[in-house]
Amino acid sequence: MKPSMNPPCLPLRACLLAAAVAAVAACGPEQAQHTPTPEVAAGDAAFAETLRTKLIDAKPGDVIEVPPGRYSFDRSLTLRVDGVTLRGAGPDKSVLSFKGQKAGAEGLLVNASNFLIENIAIEDSKGDGLKVNEGEHITIRNVRVEWTGGPSTKNGGYGLYPVKTRNVLIENSVAIGASDAGIYVGQSRDVIVRNSRAEFNVAGIEIENTVNADVYDNTATNNTGGILVFNMPALSQQGGAIRVYKNKVFKNNTANFGAKGTPVASVPAGSGVVVNSNDDVEIFDNDISDNATTNIIVSSVYSTGYKDDKASSEFDPYPERINIYGNRLKGGGDSPDGFDLKALKTALFGLSGHLPDVLWDGYANTQRKEGPQICIRDVSGVVNADGPGGYKNPSQDTKSYACELPKLPAIDLKRG
Repeated sequence: MKPSMNPPCLPLRACLLAAAVAAVAACGPEQAQHTPTPEVAAGDAAFAETLRTKLIDAKPGDVIEVPPGRYSFDRSLTLRVDGVTLRGAGPDKSVLSFKGQKAGAEGLLVNASNFLIENIAIEDSKGDGLKVNEGEHITIRNVRVEWTGGPSTKNGGYGLYPVKTRNVLIENSVAIGASDAGIYVGQSRDVIVRNSRAEFNVAGIEIENTVNADVYDNTATNNTGGILVFNMPALSQQGGAIRVYKNKVFKNNTANFGAKGTPVASVPAGSGVVVNSNDDVEIFDNDISDNATTNIIVSSVYSTGYKDDKASSEFDPYPERINIYGNRLKGGGDSPDGFDLKALKTALFGLSGHLPDVLWDGYANTQRKEGPQICIRDVSGVVNADGPGGYKNPSQDTKSYACELPKLPAIDLKRG
């Protein structure tokens, strides 16, 4: 029998604050500092309408140029034609501003394949910044999506948001201030996210229900959680085969400002890399440090506090074949978020102690003869929080993690 998806004791549930201002203040002076938005002169007002028309009337092969300037829009932009390039003069020069947006759920919504967007910024959209839905061969390069007022529950959910896509490259891009995930790829296949920065989001970079992804050479800092690899229960496609490597994931201690009831609202502030209900995940060669709850979390949906009564029949709630090795980890674990995690830390390590580098909630499929195959090396320690036992008997025994798994292959994007 599966345990309830909404158990009474939830050690991984974040302590949400009542308002976004309090959320920022709770992070301390260092976290409250926000990079100023670059000053950009207002562009020709007539060009804003010209751009809208060009996107609507685009033909395959069109290259739409956005000259330097800040262009204001009160409703979403849309593109529904394959084979289009949208190119600005640079993310600090060509800015599409949706401050005061009155209509539309996104800044830019793209339903197309063979789409390239580069050298441009999208600011202050009412909903998601850039959403690309059901396309193939998507390239997002040198794009900045930002909510310029800093962290707030009122900000749009996702910054860069390809969903139900295939052959996706996100590189040299920046996402700041998303109330869900800054850089998010969901229900997709064959993905690379590299050389990008995520800051002051709830989730910095999130790979969700996606198959075959490489996440490398990125920086995730000042988020609630740095890099998340999730499987959610109500989606038909289950993810796996995700490599997270050569990233810098540090000081992700911003208080959770996600909307209450959303899955990301369960992420504890101070989480470095989080794997939740996903299989075949390889985490290696990263610099992970000073994440106040702990540097790496491996968990099941059963301990997130997120309840969904429409779980897919294909959904596997247990994290399995998780390979963690060769990372450079330091600091962190000194101030876990939430009463339960604070109590766990104090019970095991005292008031002045800290949780070790890896926290596993302990949920595993007892019918699986191989066990969960969570293989962990080169860390200060591991705590099994004993979720199935009501978190009454946490363990620091490391013997079960002394295993090896085959390395996952690199992602080869088939460009169209």
